[in-house]
Amino acid sequence: MDSSPVKSRALVARGPFSEGKWAMEDVTLREIQEDEVLVEMVASGLCHTDLHCGDTPDDKGVPGVYYPRVLGHEGSGYVQKVGSAVTHVQPGDPVLLSFTYCGSCHVCKTGPVSHCTSFFQINFLGGPVFTPQSASASDDKAPTLGGLFFGQSSFAQHTIASAKSVVNVAGLGLTRDDLKLLAPFGCGLLTGSGTVANVAKAGPDDAVAVMGLGGVGLAAVMAAKNSGCAQIVGVDRVPARLALARKLGATHVVDTTEVSATTGDLVGAIRDAAGGLGPTVAIDASGHQPLVMAAVEATRHMGRIIQVGAGMPDAVVHLPMQAWMDTGKQYFGAVMGHSDTAEYIPRMIRWWKDGDFPFETLVQSFSFDDWEVAIASMIKGTVVKPIMVW
Repeated sequence: MDSSPVKSRALVARGPFSEGKWAMEDVTLREIQEDEVLVEMVASGLCHTDLHCGDTPDDKGVPGVYYPRVLGHEGSGYVQKVGSAVTHVQPGDPVLLSFTYCGSCHVCKTGPVSHCTSFFQINFLGGPVFTPQSASASDDKAPTLGGLFFGQSSFAQHTIASAKSVVNVAGLGLTRDDLKLLAPFGCGLLTGSGTVANVAKAGPDDAVAVMGLGGVGLAAVMAAKNSGCAQIVGVDRVPARLALARKLGATHVVDTTEVSATTGDLVGAIRDAAGGLGPTVAIDASGHQPLVMAAVEATRHMGRIIQVGAGMPDAVVHLPMQAWMDTGKQYFGAVMGHSDTAEYIPRMIRWWKDGDFPFETLVQSFSFDDWEVAIASMIKGTVVKPIMVW
């Protein structure tokens, strides 16, 4: 087995991208460990979490933010090399990359692994993987670049991934062009659809409201349609996203700007759209506190409000104790759609192949050399889910 250092390119964040501190760099990868996989990347989806962790100064005390590092956590590619303890993939296998987990805590042993007690540390903090090629190979003090972001750091042409992040999709008949398209399945689309299918287990008796119609929210809309939900209500302020939600399966949409300009009764508008009683399941994919509170109030008795969008660390939700007891509602968080990625990602691929998960309407591909254009498109909202391709 060739043990010579792998030289590659990566999009390196040395500080906030809005300060011009992201750049393509030549890098060298360290040797893989026994529970790791070397992957030649094909593409990576771009997620708002990448921007959160890559556009925040590291002196603000925000957890999970540090530099220099390589971000990216929605990857696709081909296995080049596997560690001695890895058995589920072999060189040449096509793979999709997702989150990682410890596998040994009490949550991992009983599931869902997305709520691993070490989830934050091992997904957001990662560890050293890359070295700038400008550094001397014999320099023991050469500066390292953080990797293993969500177990993968997919913004690199070659990367080292935690074996638990690697989903083998060999045998599904996927071409390289398919891998380019499917790269975002590892986080945003998995989170939105999985919250409906795995967490809520929504069905024909449910009225589902989705707050925030980015990639996560629109994936939830598609999954709710696949689940045959009675009403599917999309809530947002961007007309193009409301129209897209309609196209993807929403039975009703609520434009928060129009409600504010007329009656101001957002809660009433959501209740009316959800059968008059309010949703049985409300999924917040916005992380915007006023929308969360509207969902809390609008949800019918015995309904569930599922927090998926990550608000700022100091954001809070106030729940009135007596009313909460009387109505029997539940408010709880869910991470990554409670997904067993080895099972769920292939299921999503089958939906897509059957025409039941038409996520192509959300994406646009960019060369990795055009990463600045890709980021700008997501910030401006002109593209829901940019994909950067090597």
